[in-house]
Amino acid sequence: MGREGDQQHVTASAALPDDKDDIAALAKGGRTNIFGFLLRLAARLPFLFIAGRVYGADALGRFAYAVLVVEFVAQIATLGLKRGLAGALAQTERPHVHVVADAMLVTLLASLLGAGLLILFPQAMFPNSGINGLDRLLALTVIAVAGSDVALAACAYRFDVGATVRARAIIEPWAISIGAFAFAFYSKRDGLILSYAVSMIAALAASLVPMARHYGLPGGWRPDFGRLGRLARRNLPLAAADGVEWGSRRLDMAILGLFVSPAVIGIYYVAQQVASLPQKLKTSFDPILGPVITRNLAEKNLAAIARQVSQVGFWIIAAQAGIALALGIPGEAVMGLVGPNFVGGTGALAFLLLAEVVAATAVVSESALVYIARHRNLMISLCMIGLQAALSFMLILAARRMALPVMWVAAAPALALCLALGAGALVKARLLSSLLHAPINAWRWPLLSAAGIACIVGAAFVALPPRFEWVELAVGVWAILGAYGLVIWHWGFGPDDRALFRKPQKAG
Repeated sequence: MGREGDQQHVTASAALPDDKDDIAALAKGGRTNIFGFLLRLAARLPFLFIAGRVYGADALGRFAYAVLVVEFVAQIATLGLKRGLAGALAQTERPHVHVVADAMLVTLLASLLGAGLLILFPQAMFPNSGINGLDRLLALTVIAVAGSDVALAACAYRFDVGATVRARAIIEPWAISIGAFAFAFYSKRDGLILSYAVSMIAALAASLVPMARHYGLPGGWRPDFGRLGRLARRNLPLAAADGVEWGSRRLDMAILGLFVSPAVIGIYYVAQQVASLPQKLKTSFDPILGPVITRNLAEKNLAAIARQVSQVGFWIIAAQAGIALALGIPGEAVMGLVGPNFVGGTGALAFLLLAEVVAATAVVSESALVYIARHRNLMISLCMIGLQAALSFMLILAARRMALPVMWVAAAPALALCLALGAGALVKARLLSSLLHAPINAWRWPLLSAAGIACIVGAAFVALPPRFEWVELAVGVWAILGAYGLVIWHWGFGPDDRALFRKPQKAG
């Protein structure tokens, strides 16, 4: 990390005019992402409530493992184009609509291959339960998940983050919530899986429409398999890095599944879903950072990249820390919403929320490393996931040897994830700093003060009698966010940080 943590207030003020424009574009994306987070939170909680209360932990665990496998295959099928598409568009003289068409076709072919393998070997999705007739068809959702990701990356290159918010924060979560409720009358065993398939298809449609609006139809385009092969090969290191990054968020549940019952997996899945809400804040910055970084690389403006990475890193850490405190301090009440049996997952929730905060620096550093040191970035990611796996096994086995309760065992891989992501963040930030010859530091000391005030406010609500648990959720969550935000706004944010919340004024 850089040593200039107290100087971030003035870093952006030294930026060049183009850098100011880039920060403004990043801030606009940040505003949309924060709004999207609130929408995603409002939509995701009903699904978890329905899944926990109506279907139960066993059915939820079966669903969670199947979705884990499907989304892993979909992640690989994008071939790194969620981030690599920005580089391909920035470095070509071909019509952009043709490049996007190439990317969508490559993704479709890879998705068909992945879906075909899952149809042939459905046990990969359902290792601990029988296969029903329709279970195999869940594999086809790989096409929808991967296609939607690449289409939204194309929209983000045009700085249309709103398309991602509509598809991922409105249509997808509300479709799965409504579907889970409706399909419960059809089958308690398969309702969750059917609702997931419906939500992914709806999200794909919501992604293709804005992409077509931005780029139009690919008139005059013809598929060239040599060109498609080169596009795929060029992005293989990025695809591997994306797979490792995604896998690091799912490896914990995959390893845990070797030691515990599906019901415990269902509880852990709920904690993971709550913790993944703030994760969307940083991952949705990737397509926005991509075009900015590639342009500055072309202009050899390395100092600007360091400023932008540090700036966005602070925004993400500040937002995720506030969200983590608001959801983690009243964690028992949050998990209890899904059902009384899910309260035991509070410890796992706390570690998973902390992991998202410590990983923020690694993610924004990687946004630049994938363009200037993609192989070294990949090696660091592989070492990180190896460390996570080793720590997970060690902590789980230690907890079992000590005869700790099963939910303490379930918290062990979450702690391992937190430690591994912290190590990865440190190494990636130092590597990027050395390559850019400029400090990378997303940390500011007011974050500690804001967290302390938020903890004091949260403790007051947690201390309320159990019959006032609804106050803890309805008022306490927002009081924690408000106290935290007030401190960050006055003592943590500089003038350029406040651009995140200020709409640009129209000229004239």
